[in-house]
Amino acid sequence: MSDIPSSHKAADAAFSTAGDPAAGAPAAAAPQVPAHFQQFLAFDFGTRRTGCASGNRVLGGASPLPTIKAEGAQARLDAVERLVREWQPQALVIGVPYHPDGAPHENTARARKFGRQLQSRFRLPVYEVDERYSTTEALAGGARDADAASACIILEQFLRSLP
Repeated sequence: MSDIPSSHKAADAAFSTAGDPAAGAPAAAAPQVPAHFQQFLAFDFGTRRTGCASGNRVLGGASPLPTIKAEGAQARLDAVERLVREWQPQALVIGVPYHPDGAPHENTARARKFGRQLQSRFRLPVYEVDERYSTTEALAGGARDADAASACIILEQFLRSLP
């Protein structure tokens, strides 16, 4: 991790649960993201595949990146590190799944743990997005890589929430 530029260390690199009903924040709450944060990487966490996307605040859009096909936390984090070095984001965004009624389930806990691992390893702020139906939306849109398309949907949803 020593190759990650120190300029990416945010003063408040807290793990954000903005908009997470399970954390007590209102679902429509806009995340508190500093205006100078322009570049983001997003992840649709999975135990076998993790979709990835890059996007920026200026354009408000996201582009798919190759899906990480690595099992195990270390291999997954090593692949994320390569993306962080290449794209140099100011923050990371993760999709967190919930049941349709908003209740958490075991994948909710896994995704949030992944977010904590990202924050700890890269010392970048990590923002959560409720990702219910992102894969369904990606598949309905004809995505070849539903994981990467889901990461784009997650990131675009996040970018739309910014002031």
